[in-house]
Amino acid sequence: MSDLELSVIIPAYLEEENLRVILPRTSKVLHDLNAPYEVLVIDTMQSMDNTSQVCMENGAIYMNRENGNYYGNAVRTGIKYAEGKYVVFMDADGSHSPEFIKELYQFRNEYDVVIASRYVKGGGSDNSPLLKLMSYLVNVTFSVFFRLGCRDVSNSFKLYRATLLKDLKLASNNFDVIEEMLIKLKRKNRNIRFKEVPFFFKERMFGHTKRNLLMFILSYLGVMLRLMFMK
Repeated sequence: MSDLELSVIIPAYLEEENLRVILPRTSKVLHDLNAPYEVLVIDTMQSMDNTSQVCMENGAIYMNRENGNYYGNAVRTGIKYAEGKYVVFMDADGSHSPEFIKELYQFRNEYDVVIASRYVKGGGSDNSPLLKLMSYLVNVTFSVFFRLGCRDVSNSFKLYRATLLKDLKLASNNFDVIEEMLIKLKRKNRNIRFKEVPFFFKERMFGHTKRNLLMFILSYLGVMLRLMFMK
């Protein structure tokens, strides 16, 4: 059994430029926590840039995602191989500040899932008004409909108790896998403890977003219908 305390999982898709910035910052933050850790960068199935080299230079573990190039495949691959007692998911584009990991980590013993939340007092986002509105509507709809008891459902920047994730059977391939994780965790354990910590979501540093607006809408409608009838 591993003695690692924390696994940080970073799905990456043509994010070499951003990883050159965030990986050194992530390593410094985790070193300062004074707990055994690992950083897993989950790249595409076949390398498309120099992400593997950037990982080697910064002491991160480079992995190719399994079974497909979707974001959901990266999440499933990361969960499968993570060895830490706690797992943090973080975006590779710089929108999630590595320094905020310590804010999530401080609540690890009291809660099962700790959420970097845009929708509690003190949180916010750099996104455009349209994206803010869409995001807010998605989060309110999922939170109320599935009785999750938290406001920010769709931000991937969260800390989880690893044993809870290992038992999940996740089917979503797109970014809706983030909501699926919370919904399935809640259904498996009605007494699961969520903690939301105010967080300000920044725009990506370099490159282009992988989120397609039309696919974003269709994906969330589809996952809601599917999860409605999920046992």
